[in-house]
Amino acid sequence: MAISVRSFAKINIGLCIGPLRDDGYHELRTLYQTIALHDTVRVDVGRGVGIEIACKDPRVPCDETNTCYRMADRVLRAFKLRNKVRITIEKELPVQGGLGAASSNAVATMLALEKGLKHQLAPLERLQLAAEVGSDLPLFLVGGTVLGTGRGELVYPLEDLPGLPCVIAMPEVGVSTPSAFAEWDTRNGKLTPQESSDRMNVFSHAIFEWLCGRKFSPTGVPSKGWDRAEALLLDLVRTGIGNDFESVVFPKHPALREVKRALERSGAKYVSLSGSGSAVYGLFADKEPAAKAAKSLMDNGVMAKATVTLPRAKYWEEALKNSR
Repeated sequence: MAISVRSFAKINIGLCIGPLRDDGYHELRTLYQTIALHDTVRVDVGRGVGIEIACKDPRVPCDETNTCYRMADRVLRAFKLRNKVRITIEKELPVQGGLGAASSNAVATMLALEKGLKHQLAPLERLQLAAEVGSDLPLFLVGGTVLGTGRGELVYPLEDLPGLPCVIAMPEVGVSTPSAFAEWDTRNGKLTPQESSDRMNVFSHAIFEWLCGRKFSPTGVPSKGWDRAEALLLDLVRTGIGNDFESVVFPKHPALREVKRALERSGAKYVSLSGSGSAVYGLFADKEPAAKAAKSLMDNGVMAKATVTLPRAKYWEEALKNSR
């Protein structure tokens, strides 16, 4: 029986890179936000043994290095089952785009496989398996607005942002996350552990000041609350929350900086690189300027889509909608 699950993307609203840890990862702080763009993952469970991956996009590996393969293997082991599993990935999201596509695909595989096998993992076991496969996976077991700490795998659901119009620009550029981290270390190797810790604390305070709607002390500008999307986004800009990866990715890929500038000129209230890129997104107060901005980018040869952010309840409703 085939089970289909929508595999939604995420954006990072701010991303602060901390010191390199003993395990080789960097300490991170970020605010994840799920959005309505998605791939579709279909899982067929049958008699026999083995895991097969099928995807028409040649950039997607179809062997044991695929995150869906690794997730399916762990789920089968957790249930102590042997089955033939075929996973078909219908791609709409970019590869190496900073939108968490591979991570989301793996979580969709987990959810579909649970349904196909008629077994369900405990919530904590789900999170543990997800974190084993990759840093971004656990956020897709929460959805909506999510604080990410640790290497990104420690996730905490926050009060949801309202659905905001959003444009995702997806230039034909692949950005390697390990290379981006390496470049960050080269440029920022002189930071002491205390300086790194202080930066992360400032970032965390800014996030919580913004989300709690209180006065943001560094600027002294009072929040306008949740009455209008525009006020919410202007308050976000005032916090100065940004993505550290921009400082190392934009110099190597200046076309991405130009895309950011184009979104700013188009009326986006907040524009940022997502993850390590290459996707650049803009948040808008209204749908109409977002649609116009996406069309303008497309007219200039940049792949772009107008979409909306997904609050948590809507995320789960849509993820499993029409699954069978």
